[in-house]
Amino acid sequence: MRLTQTLAGSTVTPRSSIIALVAASAIALGAWLSVRLATPPTAPGTATILRPALELPEFSLLDHEAQPVGRDVFSGQWDLVFFGFTHCPDICPLTLQVLATARDTLAANGHAPLPRIVLVSVDPERDTPDVLGEYVGYFGESVLGITGELAEIRKLTDGLGIYFEKSGVSATGYSVDHSAIVMLVNPDGAFEALFGAPHKPQNFVQDLPIVMSGS
Repeated sequence: MRLTQTLAGSTVTPRSSIIALVAASAIALGAWLSVRLATPPTAPGTATILRPALELPEFSLLDHEAQPVGRDVFSGQWDLVFFGFTHCPDICPLTLQVLATARDTLAANGHAPLPRIVLVSVDPERDTPDVLGEYVGYFGESVLGITGELAEIRKLTDGLGIYFEKSGVSATGYSVDHSAIVMLVNPDGAFEALFGAPHKPQNFVQDLPIVMSGS
């Protein structure tokens, strides 16, 4: 399994795999915030900002309620977008929980607007809208799942330089290797910034307000 830019997985229950790590993250985040709030940074510490922001390609997919979505689904709000799959054993659920924790922390700090979290499946063969809908529900409200035809997913990933490939194919199943970045898409529907792995809640808590304010 590659843990930097690609990863692979098999079926797990997301909550059972991350409880201990989430608790540790919460403690670390609290300690980090006590220092950062005293001297707030003025420039992103980990986010890479794209100048100019990259326009998203056209595509035709489905959300987790089986409703058609295209490029305009990313317009009108800030989105944290991660490409993963529901059978991933660790990195995918962990990343989504990191994003949920960061979003909750921003809300507690009074930050607005809050970004939506979006999971785009790179395993549409198994990730039907029903499966994806149950999965994203583990991570709270304002989490959108997107799936659909493989060719349409390729339009989106190829246009953004996101890698994914089926791997470890056997009679019992398969895994999926894929890029591990988190994209920040602005309200105009353009790719504004990216966060590289490994992902930590404090990276998003620090950098999102800065990037979203245009600083």
